[in-house]
Amino acid sequence: MQTVLFIVRRAAHSIVVLLGLSIVIFVISRILPGDPARIAAGARAPDWVVNNLREQMHLNDPLPVQYVYWLRDAVQGNFGLSLVTRRNVAQDIAEFFPATFELALYAGVIMAVLGISLGAIAARHKDSWIDNVMRVISYLGVVTPSFVWAIIFLLIFGFTLGWLPTLGRLTEGVPAPPRITGLYTVDALLTGRMDVFWDALKHIISPALALAMGSMAQQARITRAAMADNLAKDYIAAMRALGVPERVVMNKFLLKPSLIPTVSILGLDFAATMSNAFLVELIFNWPGISRYGINAMLRKDLNAIAAVILVLGVVFIVANILVDMAVAALDPRIRLSAARGV
Repeated sequence: MQTVLFIVRRAAHSIVVLLGLSIVIFVISRILPGDPARIAAGARAPDWVVNNLREQMHLNDPLPVQYVYWLRDAVQGNFGLSLVTRRNVAQDIAEFFPATFELALYAGVIMAVLGISLGAIAARHKDSWIDNVMRVISYLGVVTPSFVWAIIFLLIFGFTLGWLPTLGRLTEGVPAPPRITGLYTVDALLTGRMDVFWDALKHIISPALALAMGSMAQQARITRAAMADNLAKDYIAAMRALGVPERVVMNKFLLKPSLIPTVSILGLDFAATMSNAFLVELIFNWPGISRYGINAMLRKDLNAIAAVILVLGVVFIVANILVDMAVAALDPRIRLSAARGV
């Protein structure tokens, strides 16, 4: 019951945040220079076409009324037509979102597994040469932008060694698996197309690594710092005094409470990866929503911009809820205090 109350409170807060985000998006789309109807119709469209379009888009109504109509359409998934693709924006989102989500999903797995592992190793060998090496690696990961890692991996694994493909989601000539989720690796597994799965997996390794490097290094530093701080706690000394094996102390009694700050940052980093992936997607010619959103901004495609921001906002909110649930699972005190409204 306490868990249900915790989730309900977080969901209610998220709805308020999402409503506020929708207001910000709407206001920005209306205060930007240019007539949305003229932009949608084109510079050479006659005035009567623009006027009819203004009526259809409710642009002659007061702003509060316009917002109600816009929000109603947005909730129904109707964001209008894109000026870039000349298709319904919802159709573009459905096409490009799974590509970026799949990329961010693999990057998130790399962040979590390697980041926590490196941080735990560094904490276990605190102030040794292993710890120093891990620190250097984490510093390099934090200060180097993801697009630089993308170029490095492209040159090394793609052109020099030839181990991994360089562009796109699939090799030319390899058919995409039947669309179920939009995630090529998942759809290939669900349909039994192992050849497509391995080809899609090889294509995703380099861009996922490039996206994960910065956050992975940050997770390693946070995990190492949290574990090093908890090593000085009395309960760890008590466990060691009772003769509990060091491996059990590290993995069972030290790692779990130390993961709370790591998990908190990891979930938000995953959501941020989806919005910050445009340069990596550009380098690897990855057809994702982040690249689509940047192209929409460059061409002042207001409908596409609003849709992309709203979708990424939903991703951030969902990631935040999942992070809160994970942290509450790691530390029941947080769940109990939230359920009581503290």
